[in-house]
Order: sequence, then C-alpha cells, then structure tokens
Amino acid sequence: MKQEPRSIPRLIPSRAFPSYAFVPGLSAHPTHNPQGHSYNRVEEEIEAPDPKRWKNNEHYLYGIDLFNYGYYWEAHEIWEDLWNADGRIGLPSDFLKGLIKLAAAGVKAREGVRRGLQAHARGAALLFEAVLSKQTGPDARYMGLSLKELHQFARSLAKTGAPLQPHTDDADPIVFDLILSPQ
Repeated sequence: MKQEPRSIPRLIPSRAFPSYAFVPGLSAHPTHNPQGHSYNRVEEEIEAPDPKRWKNNEHYLYGIDLFNYGYYWEAHEIWEDLWNADGRIGLPSDFLKGLIKLAAAGVKAREGVRRGLQAHARGAALLFEAVLSKQTGPDARYMGLSLKELHQFARSLAKTGAPLQPHTDDADPIVFDLILSPQ
C-alpha cells in the first residue's frame, strides 16, 4: 500500500488508497488497462447523496480522502458517481460538480497543462459561487465543507494556476495545499 505523505486524519481509513494516482496518458488507465489499479473492479451501487446526512456517505468521504492525498482522478470518479446518482441537477449536483472540476484541475496540474487547470478551476469557482449564493451565514458550509474556502481556492487557481507537477513515478501526487476538512 502506498505510504501516506500527509499526516491528516483519514475519514474512511478502512478503504485503501489505489496503488498509484492515475495521470491520463502517463500511467495505466485504472479500469480499462489490465495493469490498472481498478481493473475488473465490481461497480458499487451508489445512492444519491443526502446533503443533511453527508457524514454517513462513505463514497463522498472517501472522495475527500482521495483528494487530500493527491488522487485527483480517483476523487473525480467517486464524486462523479455521486453526481450521476443525484441526477446532475440541483444544489447537491452543483456542489458535487464543483468538487469534480476541482479534482480535474488537480489532474491537469499533474499533466502539466496550465490552461486546463485554470479552465477547470474557473468552472469550479462558478459552481461554488452558485451554491454559496443559496446559503446563509458567515461560515456557510455545504456537506461539511466551507464554501467560502472552496470558492476562494478555485478562484485563485483560475487566476494564477498552481505549481505544475508533471508526473514521474516517484513524484508526490499532491499538488494542492488545500486540505478538505469537513465539519
């Protein structure tokens, strides 16, 4: 199992991380390639997320673990499954799509594609802004995460980008200094 480079608590420690963080075009596709870390994986039944019961949603929380440890493509896939289960329309779907786009920005940073990173970050910022506009209070949170922090981070990435970290086998997969900490 891959060594965990961060010392933040895991939300779903019972689910192991994949053996590598996938970077399109540079490593074996996780589900299509026989060498992929999730090849022949049995698809799980995913239920639509309930924003009020996010603490009980293992898929959502595992997506956060994946993101925090630099498995951006894998986090994207988990959150996309939830987004599809939710029907792709409405507040939970907009929020999840923002997370998906933020994870996609991480993938683009790993690929060394600044323009793609910034485009995905812009999309994430717009989605987080839309969800934030429907929340109240100075510390508006959605599914445990600070909307203000997500929005500001995505806007900053859209403007300046992030350090590009083209893939190498020994590279730390973590690109973003953002740690998603649900409360």
